[in-house]
Amino acid sequence: MDIEQRVVGRIMRWWARHGGLAQFHQPTGAVGHVAGWIMGRRSSNVARNRWAVRLLDVQPTDRVIELGCGPGVALAALATRAIRGLVVGVDHSPVMIRQARRRNRAAIRAGRIRLIHMPVERLSISGGPFNAALAVNTVGMWPDPAARLRELARWLQPGGRVALVSQPRCPGATAATSEAAASELAAMLTEAGFEHLRTEMLDLDPPAACVLGHVAPADGAKIVADPSA
Repeated sequence: MDIEQRVVGRIMRWWARHGGLAQFHQPTGAVGHVAGWIMGRRSSNVARNRWAVRLLDVQPTDRVIELGCGPGVALAALATRAIRGLVVGVDHSPVMIRQARRRNRAAIRAGRIRLIHMPVERLSISGGPFNAALAVNTVGMWPDPAARLRELARWLQPGGRVALVSQPRCPGATAATSEAAASELAAMLTEAGFEHLRTEMLDLDPPAACVLGHVAPADGAKIVADPSA
């Protein structure tokens, strides 16, 4: 483990003892800035975000939206793939939007990333539709997530892709906890009208689960199954 990861680990242990974990849900002020710094550098967080982006299979001209973009780690990975497209990051925390802006300054200047400071339940998107959508460890914090996912299905083009990631952070979480979270996400996606679901697991502690699905394609079109699924 390198020096930076040892520092992050020590901060996380101190953070938990002093009740700072709530800042990962609603980062505010100087304390929220530290939470964003941790999220942007903790090795498991970075691995989880980049893994989800790979699974989403973003293409060079895709338009992608991330709901709950945090400090912008996944946005950076998405922008390296959607090199002629657009990546939109949404977050309710001004602290996270500022960190995401700093992390992705060049891509924002180039017009390849756009940031929106807005709670997901108040979000209104123009200029769509999107080819793909991503949410990493945020669905459980949305008011009425089933309704939000139905809205998301309308923002995506027919056949559009979604990836929802959950890595449970509750005390004592195990692989079984992650599997239960994946089942819950899959049920919500099915209710929202997504099809051809599949679940992938990343070997972290506890494992991260990613549930992927598609919006129903236009009449007569077919979704080609991923051979790696």
